[in-house]
Amino acid sequence: MWELVLPALERHHDVLAPTLPGHAGGPRLREALSAETLPDAVESAMDQAGFERAHLVGNSLGGFLALQLAARGRASSVVALAPAGGWGEKDAAFHRTLDFFIEMRELMATLAPHADAIAATPEGRRRGTEMITTSYEHIPADLVAHLIVGVAGCTGASRMVDYARQSSWELAAGRIDCPVRIVWGTDDRLLPWPAGAARYRHEWLPHADWVVLDGIGHCPQLDVPLETAQLILGFSAR
Repeated sequence: MWELVLPALERHHDVLAPTLPGHAGGPRLREALSAETLPDAVESAMDQAGFERAHLVGNSLGGFLALQLAARGRASSVVALAPAGGWGEKDAAFHRTLDFFIEMRELMATLAPHADAIAATPEGRRRGTEMITTSYEHIPADLVAHLIVGVAGCTGASRMVDYARQSSWELAAGRIDCPVRIVWGTDDRLLPWPAGAARYRHEWLPHADWVVLDGIGHCPQLDVPLETAQLILGFSAR
């Protein structure tokens, strides 16, 4: 997910890009999930890498986790790209999005053996990225194939979705004492703008530095990697 922005970030920072538990290539999920499971895992990775505090960047669930870690005092700054958890209390789109994740993971599991062939054609690359980007022509075929295989390999998806349905998705925003930038694309199909950001805008982080990207999808780091890298680097340099 971050391959297209890592070279720019690594020219200015030591970069740790951990894979979350339950995701392809990541640690196994604990038997009992809690609100602490994923932030504990990232915090442990930071400890092992020797990062007491860091400029944290995350997208979607990762954006929510970055903000959770900021509330624990582990962030020098946060850039959250379309962070999860911001939908309104009665927003039914939340459950539809979770349903989609399960359906998409099952579909990608059937397509994963053919990922290279799918990514070899422009139509395949468009179909493989259409829910998370508006632009795809610049995304390398091998990266698109890797994304397909990565979704298929997210073995903890069902358990995480089941937990997400029950979770209150609370954020201790009052404990966040570092600068926060929130970036959202107007063409986000997974967490639509502005409904997907309702709690962030009106309750949790209304005074954050808000950047709205016109015509961009759910994953700006894939959609507009150069601009995304500049948004991260410019903010971490403050």
